[in-house]
Amino acid sequence: MHPTLSLELFTLLIVLTGAERVHELIVSTRNARWAFDRGGLETNRRQLPWMISLHVGMLVGALAEAWLLERPFLPFLGWPMLVIALACQAGRLWVMRSLGTQWNTRIIVVPGLPLVTAGPYRWTRLPHPNYLIVAIEGIALPLVHTAWVTALVFTVLNAVLLIGFRIPAEDRALSGAARIGTGVHT
Repeated sequence: MHPTLSLELFTLLIVLTGAERVHELIVSTRNARWAFDRGGLETNRRQLPWMISLHVGMLVGALAEAWLLERPFLPFLGWPMLVIALACQAGRLWVMRSLGTQWNTRIIVVPGLPLVTAGPYRWTRLPHPNYLIVAIEGIALPLVHTAWVTALVFTVLNAVLLIGFRIPAEDRALSGAARIGTGVHT
């Protein structure tokens, strides 16, 4: 494949992924409204700008690294990473559909709602299948065009944000909801 064509196709993939993320924010806003209308309680809103910045940074970083550092498309790496990245998109959709109106990018617990037990939540009591999918995608997507620095930086920063802040905050919100017999996975 011609280097310029592969970079153009990679750019299209990144743009489409970015458009999908914008769609997620729209759905999240709609679902937050739904949750607040039902007495939803939000915690740790300060994390959201950091998460958005990290995801935007991964997309911009992957493009910048591929173009500016002239990273090649290596078929033995790029094709499998593309398949994994697309599978991650399917996984994200599965999580969103399983959670329905309870899915959100924010941590919002609606009193009176049971924990979701459909989709990936059927097999795990952990509320974080989406975070595993995001972690895998954050490696795979940049590596489609060998943007390994972006993959590495995103993975480290994502781990710090998720393990150090987001997952503990979400666990606290869910355990508090469980004490009163309610909860929601985010």
